[in-house]
Amino acid sequence: MRLPLLMAEQDAFYKGAAAEFGPALERLARGYEADPDKRRDLLQEIHVALWQSFQRFDNRCSLRNWVYRVAHNRAISHIRAHVVRDSGTASLEELDALPHEFDGEATIDRNRAIERLLDMVRRLRDQDRQVIMLHLEGMDAASIAEITGLSQANVGTKIHRIKKILIQGVRKGGNDV
Repeated sequence: MRLPLLMAEQDAFYKGAAAEFGPALERLARGYEADPDKRRDLLQEIHVALWQSFQRFDNRCSLRNWVYRVAHNRAISHIRAHVVRDSGTASLEELDALPHEFDGEATIDRNRAIERLLDMVRRLRDQDRQVIMLHLEGMDAASIAEITGLSQANVGTKIHRIKKILIQGVRKGGNDV
């Protein structure tokens, strides 16, 4: 049986993780929450959950995987509890089937394209959103599988399908997504 951490030890674990993964956690929050105020709330919730989680951290997985697992679980809980979306979430098939209008621009403004991509990612179902956000953070399929509980093969398939749909949506304008 593992003894509970002292408050100073828990604080040290948290400070180290927050310093190392802080920018990634901010990107994660941006992928889950469009509204800046709600995004700040979500980021704060993630940090609190992360600090609390170190009482249970037992080194059975890497610190990176632990941080992402806690952060994604908190983000999913936040979305389910606090966000009411008029358009709802969409399956991969529904996103792929949506009509996209081409806006005629030869070159898509990078910031508009990123916002369009994030909007499409936010509309994915929780598990699909989690997989693609972890992939965008540079995690490999094995790590994503460990965090999500999916098989590595399933993760690879999801990444391929999601990327294809997101690329098509961004190229076509993604205005209806």
